[in-house]
Amino acid sequence: MSFRSLAILLLSLVLGSPAGAQTPDAFDSKAKQVYLVDSGTGTVLFARKETEPVTAASLAKAMTLAVAFKALKAGEVSLQTSYPVSEHAWRTGGAPSRTATMFAALKSEVPVESLIRGVAVQAANDACIILAEGMAGSEAAFAARMNAEAQALGLSQSRFANATGLPDPGNKTSMRDLVGLARHLRETYPEYYRYYAEPEFEWNRIKQRNRNPLVGMNIGVDGLMFGFAEDSGYGLLASVEREGRRLYLAMSGLANEKERIDEARRMIDWGMTAFGSKRLFKAGDTIAEASVYGGSVHKVALVTPADVEVLLPVDNKERLSARVVYGWPLQAPIVPGQQVGVLRIWNGDQFLREVPLQTAGAVEVGTLSSRALDALQELLFFWL
Repeated sequence: MSFRSLAILLLSLVLGSPAGAQTPDAFDSKAKQVYLVDSGTGTVLFARKETEPVTAASLAKAMTLAVAFKALKAGEVSLQTSYPVSEHAWRTGGAPSRTATMFAALKSEVPVESLIRGVAVQAANDACIILAEGMAGSEAAFAARMNAEAQALGLSQSRFANATGLPDPGNKTSMRDLVGLARHLRETYPEYYRYYAEPEFEWNRIKQRNRNPLVGMNIGVDGLMFGFAEDSGYGLLASVEREGRRLYLAMSGLANEKERIDEARRMIDWGMTAFGSKRLFKAGDTIAEASVYGGSVHKVALVTPADVEVLLPVDNKERLSARVVYGWPLQAPIVPGQQVGVLRIWNGDQFLREVPLQTAGAVEVGTLSSRALDALQELLFFWL
């Protein structure tokens, strides 16, 4: 019988401060929920209540496009596929609704590419509903696909009741989930993600500018969505790239439109200028040794498959620390490159990032006597 536990090894990392950046001392945000992540290193630059569920509002439309993009990539639909405009889509999200709309005409047909542009550029509710009904038969059935995709992506705080994010208690998400979704959209579907950055969109002879004002401000933002709900205030999801660095930002709980734009610009500028990169480990560096049960040897080195970098504030006053976490003990046989744990890195009390750890070498199954001794040691350790 084998007992398994969680092994946590503590490391202390002492580094100098990165150069060439502005001090981030006392930086704060007016947003109630915030999550700002550096894409290249995976470093969390700012986090506040990032896992707290909030009303999704129009931010749900990012998941609507995730489902549509997945269907396009799988060949389920094409950009030329056309869907009819139902009365429900027209009344709920079209011209009579007085909400964000692409002005699709009742009983007309609209190609998928135009619907995607309607959602990405105009945040059009009618485009969302037309896509949902065309792809799944109904909004409810499409929402089930949205929820299945959220689960597959590990977005544990997200739940969707419709394709638009229009008021419904079933529409919930979190800032961390939104950042994960934004990263997925850009990295998995670059050929479709580009629609977010289009400056304008025309349908039914009506030209409309991109409803995301950050896209036109020349600050590096190339998507994604704005949202508003009575209970959670003004929010946004943005991806920004400057000089080879990319940030993902999700915010909610802002008081008005001006505050949302001002806070987004301030947060982006801070994230881009107030940090410097530090490499903690090279790819293949041994981080720790893990205990092995039933093997020809009792230890195996754990290494990182890639360089491990973090972003740190200039004049960083906090102490870096890290924890190696794996299931104790590992079971032989073990092959090289087997992911068995993670390295979690903190700057003071702030969590920075998590990195996978792999085995550096192979461990064969040990002899009968060595396995019996391992079993006895494991039993004694468990009861102690």
